[in-house]
Amino acid sequence: MAVLPCGVHFSSYKQAKAFIHTPAQWASLILFLVFLLILPHIFPARLVSAASIMAIVLVVVLGLQITTGLSGQINLGQSAFMGMGAFATGALAINFHLPFWLSIPGGGVAAALLGIVFGMPALRVKGFYLALTTIAAQVLFPLLIIRLPSSWFGGATGLGLEPAKIFDISIETRTGLYYFVLVGAVIMTFFAFNLTRSRTGRALVALRDNDIVAEILGVNLFLYKCLAFAIGAMFAGVAGGMWAYHLRFVMVDQFTLWNSIWYVGMVIIGGTGSILGAILGTVAIQGLEELLVALGPWLSATFPTVGGTAWFTGLNIVLGGLIILFLIFEPKGLAHRWNVLKHSFRIWPYPYV
Repeated sequence: MAVLPCGVHFSSYKQAKAFIHTPAQWASLILFLVFLLILPHIFPARLVSAASIMAIVLVVVLGLQITTGLSGQINLGQSAFMGMGAFATGALAINFHLPFWLSIPGGGVAAALLGIVFGMPALRVKGFYLALTTIAAQVLFPLLIIRLPSSWFGGATGLGLEPAKIFDISIETRTGLYYFVLVGAVIMTFFAFNLTRSRTGRALVALRDNDIVAEILGVNLFLYKCLAFAIGAMFAGVAGGMWAYHLRFVMVDQFTLWNSIWYVGMVIIGGTGSILGAILGTVAIQGLEELLVALGPWLSATFPTVGGTAWFTGLNIVLGGLIILFLIFEPKGLAHRWNVLKHSFRIWPYPYV
């Protein structure tokens, strides 16, 4: 259990379950939100685009954290659920002319329904076999999109979307798209944090710790396992909708098994079972990937005999090696290391406390 700041104590359960306890913590949160608001005005365009993609990926990883980290259900098909949300959002916007504030939630609902379908086997299978079941979602998703009538989801050619609009104002600029996805990411992050301290969140944690004991205590295993997949897929679907409006073009090649594996890697590096871990893992992996991509031209110019393909392979090796190192030396992830750092700061200079 983390040590509280000096002078902070609780007199109610509501205070104990709060995430922010002191004025200093509130001030830090407000300053961080202000920083996010002014980010497009102080950083170059490339970093603004990278921040937008990071915000979308964060929503996907938050959903995976709920399914895998919070409830213990292995999911290797999160990218497929994201793709389902993207195509459903595009279909609703194109075929039914729905605004983005209706088409994106619609994409989330479509992804949640797909998540329930592949979450049903979780009642009978666990571990490796459940992972294979979710991989099936990743394999079947592109076949489903391509084989369905092209008037539904565009088939193999994909879907092209009109820009999102607010009061007839199109969101097309880099800065506008950044604020668009930022608002969605903040809303979904707020929802994820509050889910962990709700009745449903406690049931999911009990399911993860010991499903047999959870069932004895009255937790409906079938209901909550399906709910874990539905909520996680809904997050991915909403992220897919934001992705569709951000790129304004959706194809099945954008949602691969490789992406699903990297989402799992972000959960591992950040720390399973922690919403903060999902945030830290996403920022760490996406930031490192952006750094390595930015260094790519310089490295290629410095070592021309290696070639660009080798650098791309090296990028995957570095990121994969990072996941292995965390599994060996820091299995609880960055969230645990952050808690240790806070604990050390609060008891300093009395390390024996």
